[in-house]
Amino acid sequence: MLTDALMEALEAAGVTLQEFRELTLRLLNYGVLCRAESQTEQQLYDRYLRIETLVGEYLDLIGVGLFHDRRFAYLRLYPPGASVPGMDDAPEGAFGGGLRARLRQDEVALLLVLRLQYDKALREGQLDEQGYVLESVESLAIAMRNLLGRSLPDKIVERKRVFNRLRQLRLIEYRQDEEVESGEAWIRVHPMIVTFVTDEALAALDEALPAPEETEAEDVS
Repeated sequence: MLTDALMEALEAAGVTLQEFRELTLRLLNYGVLCRAESQTEQQLYDRYLRIETLVGEYLDLIGVGLFHDRRFAYLRLYPPGASVPGMDDAPEGAFGGGLRARLRQDEVALLLVLRLQYDKALREGQLDEQGYVLESVESLAIAMRNLLGRSLPDKIVERKRVFNRLRQLRLIEYRQDEEVESGEAWIRVHPMIVTFVTDEALAALDEALPAPEETEAEDVS
């Protein structure tokens, strides 16, 4: 019954059942779809626009939330119970990336710094026309030390792992041949960082950081 109705709606939109499956499986497997990422994702994103209601109804049926940013042309899925941007009745959550993305502490630390640096660039009007922010690995390392008292992983393999993980989540971009272990390397921070790392996460970080007078008192002692 449901399949028949779906087939009729897909036929009206000029999309085959196989194409519908390809799109939804890609979303469920990766948790994110960014039109600017590749030609494949461009085609899938454009296909989504043709059957947006059908995809939304299917995901809603299985309890998966979907956030669509039309300005920057990307989709991100949220697991059941996660906070979805723009949905006031959803429960609060710190991160909503991927389908319950499992993140290590060093990845979370870099995420927080990326969001803070993005907000800073936004205030200073340093975004490019696509909403990206350009940051050097060296500036991120300095910000991490100053804000969190942490360092980027020293080992090359570990540092590459952290940056590759965030690249998989479509939160940053850099050339494949870019040596991210070098402080001179540059990365682009995707605007979706704003919805991936929520304001609640930043508020929690702000509460955890010592106030300026507390830091000064410690320095004096």
